[in-house]
Amino acid sequence: MMVVMRKEKTNARTAAKEASHERIVQAAARAIRRSGYDGTGVADIMKEAGLTHGAFYAHFESREAMLAEAADRAGAEANAAAARIVAAVPPEQSLQALMQIYLSKEHLVAIETGCPVSALGSEMPRQSPEVRRAATLRIKEMIDLVARQSPDWGQPGAHERALVTVATMVGTLVLARAVDDAALSDSLCSAALKSLAPSGA
Repeated sequence: MMVVMRKEKTNARTAAKEASHERIVQAAARAIRRSGYDGTGVADIMKEAGLTHGAFYAHFESREAMLAEAADRAGAEANAAAARIVAAVPPEQSLQALMQIYLSKEHLVAIETGCPVSALGSEMPRQSPEVRRAATLRIKEMIDLVARQSPDWGQPGAHERALVTVATMVGTLVLARAVDDAALSDSLCSAALKSLAPSGA
């Protein structure tokens, strides 16, 4: 009986720790997009997650380890959202739908929940190797998702076009968010969509 009770207590503790860890990573994934890597402090993340600052090291070896998990989570969320867009339309419309939503006004203002590459790209060269590795893996997934929407997926040309498409989408969103001129912001997105549209579209 005592063994069963101990096991139940251990399982409950493990579940509680996993739930706390999940809250921290979720809060950090939002925070890095909102405030950048340098603007994301451990104390603020723990407070947002509803935990004490002292509990941090029960979950992570370092701030960098937390940031790496946050980068991975933010990238996973963005890629999952992109996959849902692609799945919701006929295959021949998937790439256009993805580009239109990516360069929409809604995504433009959704920094905290949107694509972390456009929110954090300029900061990446100064991050630790573990943070850069996590972000790089998610960027590769994003490129692959775009490449798979090409009719000639699997051919070298499809991958090359995907590289250009992703670079254009991300760069356009960075510029559109950077300027304080709404008309210019709109024009940047419209021009990119026009340039990226398949011929005949």
